[in-house]
Amino acid sequence: MSPDEPVVPQPVIDDIPDFTSIPALVARHARSHPDKPAVKCDGVVRNWSAFDGRINRIARRLSEMGLGRGDKIAILATNSIEYLETFMGGLRAGACVVPLSTMAAADALEKMLDDCDAKVLFLSEQYRTLVQPYESRLGKLVEGGRIAYDFAAPGWQDFEGWLAPASDAPFETAIQPLDDFNIIYSSGTTGLPKGILHSHALRSQLPVRFPAFDYGPDTISLVSTPIYSNTTLVALLATVGVGGTSILMRKSDVVKFLELAQAERVTHAMLVPVQYQRILAHPDFDRYDLSAFKTKLSTSAPLRAQVKADCVKRWPGRLIEIYGLTEGGGSCMLEANLYPDKLHTVGTPGFGVELRILDEQGRELPQGEVGEIAGRAEMMMKGYYKQDEKTRELFWHDEKGRLFFKSGDMGRIDEDGFLILLDRKKDMIISGGFNVYAADIEVLLLKHPDVIDVAVIGVPSEQWGESPMALCVRRDGADVSEDAVRDWANGQLSKTQRIVAVEFRDSLPRSTIGKIMKRELRAPYWEGRTAKI
Repeated sequence: MSPDEPVVPQPVIDDIPDFTSIPALVARHARSHPDKPAVKCDGVVRNWSAFDGRINRIARRLSEMGLGRGDKIAILATNSIEYLETFMGGLRAGACVVPLSTMAAADALEKMLDDCDAKVLFLSEQYRTLVQPYESRLGKLVEGGRIAYDFAAPGWQDFEGWLAPASDAPFETAIQPLDDFNIIYSSGTTGLPKGILHSHALRSQLPVRFPAFDYGPDTISLVSTPIYSNTTLVALLATVGVGGTSILMRKSDVVKFLELAQAERVTHAMLVPVQYQRILAHPDFDRYDLSAFKTKLSTSAPLRAQVKADCVKRWPGRLIEIYGLTEGGGSCMLEANLYPDKLHTVGTPGFGVELRILDEQGRELPQGEVGEIAGRAEMMMKGYYKQDEKTRELFWHDEKGRLFFKSGDMGRIDEDGFLILLDRKKDMIISGGFNVYAADIEVLLLKHPDVIDVAVIGVPSEQWGESPMALCVRRDGADVSEDAVRDWANGQLSKTQRIVAVEFRDSLPRSTIGKIMKRELRAPYWEGRTAKI
């Protein structure tokens, strides 16, 4: 294997005959409907002609700074039109874009910026404090490679001033299908997060596949999650690719989301489960006109069955849950409106996807048995950037030698071929030698009329090693006791599943894309002990 060859085998160029890069699609839309809105944010509208012109200018300026094919640019900023333009301008210049998590700690961001070899950093003032501690150590940035969107400081170029000298005339780079598109860093909280490297070929499939979700030139998509998240990028890149209109929210807000959805006649949104919960729970939800919606997508964490049912009943348009890895491989889709009896599942394998369920020894399990989910697809990531061994830890090969990615998720496939997702493998509770899946207990607890949110974790037990415990959020106004909820649940759970305690919390800690941070919840109970998780 040559040093430049990706660890994950990629399709050969001949297998990608109709490749058109997303930057090329942007230029096409600018020619075909120049005056149509491409992106909106806080009342500012950029039509396709202006959007394409600014992308050309950004690409030209990056090229003048010496950046080209495969060079990395990093962005640490809040959602904005300028963010999206920078992303697309970097791609058009041939660069690989690294959108950085604004939730990461300063020391983790320093490691990411060094690891990805970024030559230019685009930064907004809101996140300056995440860069200031190591500003003097950013030695891989080229001269002039610190660009500020909305602040003035020594050593930083003003974004609009940096852009001003450049022409908006067409700028073209010969982008090849297997060129690097982006690096998305995983949400790991210890050590260096893994940089997931995607190709242009993989990303170019989004505008090809998403018409199945009613995406097209008339799409009006409301973006309320951070652009750095793969959850956001999947739907955003699809919208850009098909020539729709993207409306960017700087941060998630229930009332503003509903107001924009009504006023702009929004047709699509990609949301995470906690957003569905909060939007549907808003007392004025049913007063808003959401009749323009065609499709709503959910991903990043399991969407509870009762929330799906409520959404199907009260929110117009299709509801589609997508399960998958940022790395690619196994993915499933559930068309909730069509399968009301399968809302406890995440659907069936997507286009060109194959799934396997594996035991602890990596042996394939028969349908119906619980094990680790592994999957393969036509296109998968190129690998974790500069972490070949970490990449290989994902690998599993079937009897034909074909590569699958192990997901780290536990689940089973039911008699109809639908995937029932249980827990992350690392979150599984082993009590008295039995595997206990928190998801099963959580589903039950959410049926309690006074419980609106829950996380079940394993806590130390002298007798069993660890035992399940429930951290619950009560419905406003409820006066039920912790012991009453525990006894109610244990009356319906098997002996190995019974919870040792219930604790009420005002809220549960979640990432910006809605995942409950179970590691953070477990930590206080295991401090000073050797956890078996």
